[in-house]
Amino acid sequence: MSELQKQGLELRTKAKELALAVLAKHPDGQKNGKGIKQSEVFKLCGFDWGAKPKATSSNQQYWVVALLRELEEDGLVEQVKESGPWRLK
Repeated sequence: MSELQKQGLELRTKAKELALAVLAKHPDGQKNGKGIKQSEVFKLCGFDWGAKPKATSSNQQYWVVALLRELEEDGLVEQVKESGPWRLK
């Protein structure tokens, strides 16, 4: 693994930790809560760079899907309903 790939892995690990912290602190993100929308998780984590040419806020959030799906595969979060909000499992 190259140094750059190692740094990327570390960033992804930190991003997942941050998303879990957001869900844990938000009443709707906690176990049995109503869940938090993906876009809200993205913004509460501070991942929004603001509107940029050809990279609007709504476009920027799509990489959070992979992050949440990884957390789901790890058994840490669940999607309340299809295309719905997320919460801790």
